[in-house]
Amino acid sequence: MRLLLMGTGAFAEPAFRALYDSSHEVVGLCTQPDRTGRGHHRHRNPLKELALERGTPVLQPENVNVPEVVEEIRGLQPDVTVVAAYGQLLKPDVIDAPRLATINLHGSLLPKYRGAAPVQYAVWKGDAETGVTIFRIEPRLDAGPILRVVKTPIGEKETSGELMLRLADLAVPLTLEVVDGLAAGTIEPRKQDASLVTKAPRLEKSDGLIDWSETTREIDCRIRAMQPWPKPSSHLVHGDAPPLRMLVLDVEPTWLSGADDAAPGTIVEVDTERLVVRTGDGCASILRVQPEGKRAMDVAEFLRGHQLVAGDRFTSTTS
Repeated sequence: MRLLLMGTGAFAEPAFRALYDSSHEVVGLCTQPDRTGRGHHRHRNPLKELALERGTPVLQPENVNVPEVVEEIRGLQPDVTVVAAYGQLLKPDVIDAPRLATINLHGSLLPKYRGAAPVQYAVWKGDAETGVTIFRIEPRLDAGPILRVVKTPIGEKETSGELMLRLADLAVPLTLEVVDGLAAGTIEPRKQDASLVTKAPRLEKSDGLIDWSETTREIDCRIRAMQPWPKPSSHLVHGDAPPLRMLVLDVEPTWLSGADDAAPGTIVEVDTERLVVRTGDGCASILRVQPEGKRAMDVAEFLRGHQLVAGDRFTSTTS
């Protein structure tokens, strides 16, 4: 079959590479426009590089739904459009452009976590498992019929970034199976159960702020979910020094007697290698941090340069 690929992020790359190496023909790639970061350096787009290496036409529209882009897509005469982490909502003219279907690779077990951040929400909400769902795109967000699903447990210390890469690899055989099934006419779509729908909207920078009044488990889930973005952060208040913004990258539950009266965020025990903070339901031992402007480090290294005392505190604000 003739395949049009639509994607931008790392989640799409393994499956797209596999489709290039399959028996099907990739007739084009639609990806986001080139972006320029700090220092005027252009962000690398591995999918664009892959398409150019394979001699595939590359489309980079600011808006994929405008009539001239729709006509360009139709001119490629795709049988199936495969979408993964593209970053733009598709309107009916784009969805209906291929002969057979427009399908999407989604990093959750739909109908759970419809939206832009399904992997992050699965970690944030403490789910035991997640997976990849391939579904047929309809105009409503992530609501189309399911074609195939693969499940996987979420590791106890796995960040959303690590999980995303694992799901990308899990999507490879599933994608090939679905595309081959569409070619053979053997795929039986299954409607999503609307009563089980949950949402996973795009993350905001404020989602990375650690709320120490949450349970230790909730704090741990937030810290892992917010890596690599928007990064889990807090402000350390120590004596008369200005609050120090820092990333808290790893914690573990810790039992400590006599800490019940401390307010959440308060440091209740500290020595040369141990930093224990009161949480909403107990205590958390901070294992790894990254002070603003510095590299990530184990807490023992951080404590060698900061003489903290019990009663110092972490807060989500600078006050």
